[in-house]
Amino acid sequence: MLTELRVRNFAIIEQLTLPLARGFNVLTGETGAGKSIIVGALGLLLGERANTDVVRTGADKAIVEGTFDVADRPELTTLLDERGIDVEESTVVLKREVAAAGRARAWVNGTPVTAAALSEIGRLLVNVHGQHEAQTLLDPDEQREILDAFAGAQNQAAAVRTAHAALATVRHEITELRRRKADAERRADYLRHLVREIEEARLVEGEDTRLDEEARRLEHAEELRSLASGAAGALDADDDAVLAHLGAVQRALASITRIDPSRNRLQELFDSGYYALEELARELEEYEAAVELDPERLEEVRRRRDLLFRLTKKYGGTLGEVIETGVKARAELDLVESADLDLRTLEQREREAATRLTESAAELTAMRRSAAARLGHAVDEVLPSLGMSDGQFVAGLVPLGEIAVSGAEDTEFRVALNVGHDARPLSRVASGGELSRVMLALKTILARLDQVPTLIFDEVDAGIGGKVGLQVGDTMRRVAAHHQVFAITHLPQIAARAHHHILVAKGARGGVTTADVAVLVGPERITELARMLGGDPESDISRAHAAELLETAVVPEPKPARRRGSRPAEPEARG
Repeated sequence: MLTELRVRNFAIIEQLTLPLARGFNVLTGETGAGKSIIVGALGLLLGERANTDVVRTGADKAIVEGTFDVADRPELTTLLDERGIDVEESTVVLKREVAAAGRARAWVNGTPVTAAALSEIGRLLVNVHGQHEAQTLLDPDEQREILDAFAGAQNQAAAVRTAHAALATVRHEITELRRRKADAERRADYLRHLVREIEEARLVEGEDTRLDEEARRLEHAEELRSLASGAAGALDADDDAVLAHLGAVQRALASITRIDPSRNRLQELFDSGYYALEELARELEEYEAAVELDPERLEEVRRRRDLLFRLTKKYGGTLGEVIETGVKARAELDLVESADLDLRTLEQREREAATRLTESAAELTAMRRSAAARLGHAVDEVLPSLGMSDGQFVAGLVPLGEIAVSGAEDTEFRVALNVGHDARPLSRVASGGELSRVMLALKTILARLDQVPTLIFDEVDAGIGGKVGLQVGDTMRRVAAHHQVFAITHLPQIAARAHHHILVAKGARGGVTTADVAVLVGPERITELARMLGGDPESDISRAHAAELLETAVVPEPKPARRRGSRPAEPEARG
């Protein structure tokens, strides 16, 4: 639960510490005192988008910190541990900072985290219900999620989504294969010509480079032989050859090393050079003999080069691209022959995937049908305690023509608020206040299933008052048996039902407006309730009325609602 909220330099708040306790906490104050600002600060702490407008005028940054007791939430401790965040003494501290210059940062127990990570952790700690949230009840997706949560069917709904995705994937593969097959069939004649031309050429990667080299040798064969012959003769064959003149060098070196043995390396260098020249002369003679004057081979090479040139001009800039084009064309042709077999395989997969989806959706439908009946009865039992004694709630299932990603049916919440009227969609029969009470009834029921420890209600009392306000307050107090409840309200009837009462007051500090809080007990609480009642908070009558509200705050156990006639065992679909 949230034990303390600390806010500094946020909007009109200079510095504020809000203490919270178990049970039902209520926050009251004059209009404009800063109650909604506190909720806004809490939203920032829980990962909402940061905006520099929240930084108090003249301050460098706004800071919001929240301390949570998670002793009864071991799964949250495990999540934080997986993220490398230590939890000591079952305490988690969230911190968010927004600089006036625009930078926002976040921490969990002193460890820097992203806003997304802060939001993920925050959703496990606090659930905020705003004054406009009841409107989400009009959204079929929200209605379906509420029903699935009540049914404990989230895992089954996920299985349907997985099965639907698998079926969509295999159907896409079938469509794509049929398209490719049709394209290949239309191009078959061209593809056969292309494949025949390329495959008959028996192309080899790099062949064009080797042919270019061979063509140059054949075209310059006479010149190459003449050059090789001349070089070999200059080294060894001619009368004035290089090797013949090296004898004098050999004799001189022998004399030097005989006189000065330290110059033996000179002889070694001579020997290396002499042997290298001999090897060079021999290879030149062999090269001369190897160079062929072969006009027929030259013509053959030229024809082959012309063929490769034509193919690269038609099918690709390089020989490798031509070969790849042939491979792809062959694959397309093979597709014409193999597609039918592949399609039969895919169609079998499609039938299996469709069966899995149908079975998963049927199981989900059964869970929803059973839960819809139970949810209707449960809400009907709560509605009288919220001032809707004649209210009847129906969680309807509307079959779809085809199984969708969300299942085989839509969910439609319907309500009858007066005796003798048929249940109709919420959007057509419920006012804002009635919608808020239906939402509160659902929250009351789902609270037993919801694992989030702290529920915050931000002025959800719009459009109600008097006795209904007392009943709403009693309901929130009952919810507080399972959760920490924190409500911002203008209704004294709700405020009187709280276990803990906190007042927000607006003042000035240093010539700048600010907001402060105070925990109210005893006479102070009676004074605030008297103010909220609209009378003179110091008059005996107003204070007596306020004291009476407090004295009746003990909530009796709710009595089962009187059933009005029979209701169907399961919700019926619309025609």
